[in-house]
This record gives sequence, structure tokens and C-alpha cells, in this order.
Amino acid sequence: MKSFQLILPYFRKNRRVIITGIACLILVDFLQLIIPRIIKWAIDDLTTVSISPDGLLMYALYILGIAIAMGGFRYLWRRCLIGMSREVEEGLRNQLFFHLQTLSATYFDHVKTGDLMAHATNDIQHIRMGVGMGMVALTDAIIMGAAAIGFMAYIHVQLTLYVLIPMPFIVMGTRFFSKKMHQRYQDVQAAFSDLTEAVRERFAGIRIVKAHHSELLETSRVDAISREYIRQNIRLVKITSSLFPMMMFFSNISLAIILFLGGRNTIMAQITPGDFVAFISYLGLLTWPMMAMGWVTNLIQRGKASLDRINRIMERLPDIADNKSATLAQNLFGELKFEQVGFSYHANLQPALDRIHFTLAPGKFLGIAGPPGSGKTTLLNLIPRLYDVTQGRIGLNQTDIREWPLAALRSQMALMPQEPFLFAGTVRDNIAFGDPRHSDADILQAARNAALYDTIQAFPHGLDTVVGEKGVILSGGQKQRIALARCLIQSPALLILDDPISQVDTETGNIILKNLRTTAGASTLIIVSHRLSVLKPADFILVLDQGRIRESGTHSELMASNAYYAKTLHLQEIEEELDAYER
Repeated sequence: MKSFQLILPYFRKNRRVIITGIACLILVDFLQLIIPRIIKWAIDDLTTVSISPDGLLMYALYILGIAIAMGGFRYLWRRCLIGMSREVEEGLRNQLFFHLQTLSATYFDHVKTGDLMAHATNDIQHIRMGVGMGMVALTDAIIMGAAAIGFMAYIHVQLTLYVLIPMPFIVMGTRFFSKKMHQRYQDVQAAFSDLTEAVRERFAGIRIVKAHHSELLETSRVDAISREYIRQNIRLVKITSSLFPMMMFFSNISLAIILFLGGRNTIMAQITPGDFVAFISYLGLLTWPMMAMGWVTNLIQRGKASLDRINRIMERLPDIADNKSATLAQNLFGELKFEQVGFSYHANLQPALDRIHFTLAPGKFLGIAGPPGSGKTTLLNLIPRLYDVTQGRIGLNQTDIREWPLAALRSQMALMPQEPFLFAGTVRDNIAFGDPRHSDADILQAARNAALYDTIQAFPHGLDTVVGEKGVILSGGQKQRIALARCLIQSPALLILDDPISQVDTETGNIILKNLRTTAGASTLIIVSHRLSVLKPADFILVLDQGRIRESGTHSELMASNAYYAKTLHLQEIEEELDAYER
């Protein structure tokens, strides 16, 4: 029932539509129940030879009129109830997607993309079926079943009681199988998530698979996961394939009872031939609700299993959120201060950062260097609170950034990650990032600043060039510069760049750096770079190693110390000179 709270608002919102749909469904059921009565009258009249062809035509017209009315009402209930289930599907998917975006980076560090895809597609679809057809079949089963029993009792009470003897066995069997179905549906959905993730990952890395000629190996791996998915489905089918034959068996027992006892009552003239035929017709109408109970159980258990999976995500709270005392940020053009900051991705792991302490004045340029794995990217991710510090504090304008509203904090920052990510749209879409405030002139200016303008002009469709999934048609340097232009177009108060020119040549990199110094203006600039020449103009440079600050100071001061920074820069300059000589 706790999971049901997710879809309850949609029922409240559409209550009039639901009531209308159920009313039309009930009318269809009652119209169906009238047809056996008409058949009874016709057979009784034929048996006594007391009807004319015109009388038979009238009975036929009655049935035709009922069929037309049923068609109209059936359209209405399908439009109302099935249409409502589609609204639930849309709303729940949007709700899930929005909630996932509120969760912190730590959540996505441990959850597979395939799982999330399965939740947003397969699980939502099962919930829709449970809400739509499940509600229809349940209403149909209750109304049709109760009314059919009532009409049968009207014909012959004792015979009706005999027919209902198998019913308790159907109820008990359904309860027994439904408990087993719920858990097995959960297992099937989990296996489907694994299969989705496996297929997604192989297609995303198809170029690596081809380059290493490992198609057969990857096929065998996906095949093993697929077999597990089939195995879980077979376990489920063992339950569902037992439920439906059981219900059909007991339904046929009822039919056998009618043929024997009802036929005998007809011979003994206790009921008319028309009553006998009508009784069989009502049993046929009753058989559907009996069978539908199994189908309803199937739909509802599948939908409930999916709803429970969705609800577990919706109950997950973001690790990083606004404090209740958070106040609206006025501006971020203030001092940024790390005060003995420590951070660890997991309690049992060595800290990624340890006792980081520095102050960065507004409008200044901070450079960060260090060997791979020294904590540079982690430090950058702490500033926009993609992760929260585990020790110490980060101050902004003399206020802990955890006291700032997240939206205000991040809206005035731009972070370019080390691995640029492009969406499968156009160059324009990726630079403007869907913000309608950015004109083509703004986009092209950002492209100039990122040394991308000439490249865009060379594209066959310019800004409308489709970059493909993850920018597959572009080079690494082109993707990196598009990601940089995406940051620059925002004119942020704080520009954070993680190795922004690692995939471009030295000449292009120098142009980008010159443009950054020119266009940054009053913006505070933080750059991580393995190419240390990038950091020469920095007002202050930090050198990290194993999560700690090993060196700090200006370029001149670090060169004078002749430690990691000076030695590494010297080696890089020699390499650049050799490359230039070879060219």
C-alpha cells in the first residue's frame, strides 16, 4: 500500500474520468447479461411453436440494438480507463526522471544505467497495464461475476449452488499462486535490468569490441545473461502456466455439472429449454470473470512488483540537498576558501583529499597540477557540491557552501569535466545546452573563444551539424572545445576547467588560453592541467600528490623550489622542443 501512494494522486486527479469509464463498463456488462434472456425467450417460443418470423426478427433487432449500445459504451470505457492509464504512465515516468536528477552523484556511482532504463521502460509499462487493464478486468470480474450468479439464481437457485462448488478452490489456488508470482516477477525484472545494461554497454563500446576482435566473447557474455533472464522467466511461467489451467479445469467442472443436472431438470420440466440454454450462456459469462481473476492476479502482481521497484527509488533521498536554513545567494564574486578539507569516496578507502587548505580571491586564476590520481578532479567536484566534504569546510563569501541553495550555487558556476560529454544533437544544441536565451551570435562567440569557430565553419551544416551519440563523428579535441564553449557561453562567476586542452595541439591550446585570459574578465578561474605550461599565468598554483598539497605558490616560486612542478615542466618543454624539431 505504501507503493500505491505513488499512483494515488493520478486516481484522485482523474476520478471523474474513472467513474465515467467504470459506469460505461458496468453498462456493457449488464447489456451482455440481457442477451441470454432474449435467447431464452426465443428458444422457449420456438419450443412451443408460438412465434412468427416477425417475432424472431424483433428478437434479432433487440440483440442488434444491444450490440450497438455495447460498442458505444465499450469505446467510452476504453477511452476513459485505458487513456487514464497512459496518463499514469507519462506522469510516473516524468516523476521518476525528475527524481533521479535530484539524486546525488554517489547514487549513480553504484547504480547501473541498464537498471534505470528498465525502470523507466519495462517497469512503467507493467504499472500502466496493472492500472489500466488490471482495473478493467477486476471491475469486469466482480460486476459480471456477481450479476451472472444473480441471473443464474433467478433461473434455479439449487443448480446455481452446485455450479459454485468449484469457486472456493479457484480463490484458494489464486491466493497460493499470487504470493509466488510476486517474488518471481521481481526476479524477472532484475534479470531484465542486467540484460538491458549488458546490451547497452556492448553497443556503447562497440568500437572497442571491434578493435579488439572480441565479438564472439561479448556475444557469449550477453548470451549467458540472456539465458539467466530466460531462466527467471521460465520459473515464472511454471507458476502462471499452473494457474490458468487450474482455473479452466474448475470452470469445466461447473459446465459438466450444468450439463448433467441442468439437462436432467430440463427433461423433468423443472426448467424450460430456454432456461437451460440461458443458464449455459450465463456460465459462459461467469467463466470469463473466473479466468480474468487469474489474469488480473497476473497483471496486478507484475504491476505491484514494478511499483515496488519504482518506489524504492522514489524513497531514496539525495545525499546532497539544500539545508532548511539555506538563504538565497546574491552573488558569488567572493572569496573561495578551503579549510582543512578532507574527502573519501568510501569510509574504508584511503582519503582522496586530506587537509586541503588554501584561499582564492575573487577574479583570480588558480592552477592545479599533480600526477594522475592525486585528487585534482575530486577537488573540483567538491566546489559545486557534486560531492560533499567529509572533513573541514569550503567557504564562499565567508559562508559554508552547504548553507547556499544548490540552484544558486551551481547556476553561477560552470564545470568542464575531464571527459567531455556531448548529447546526440547538433553542435548548436550542445553549446547552448537547450537554453533559448542564447542566440546564434552568442554561440558563435563562445565557439571563437574556444578556438572552435573555424572548425564549425568547415562542417557541412555548420551549427546544425549532428554530432552523433556522445559526439562520435568528432575528434577528441573537437568534443573538448564544444564542451569548453558550453561553459564559456554562460559567462559564469566561477569557471572550473578540468584539463581543458589535453586533446588539442599546442598552438590551439595557446589560442584557447589567450582567449580565456581575455574573456574571463572578473570571473574566478580554476584550471587543472597536466600540461603545466597552461598554468604559468596563474596567480596561484597548487601541486597535489596522494590527496595532499605538496607545493603551492606562483610559477616563479615553484620553479625556484625545483620540485615536482619545476622538473615536470622542464621535461614537458624538452618534449615540445623535440616534437617541434621533428616536425
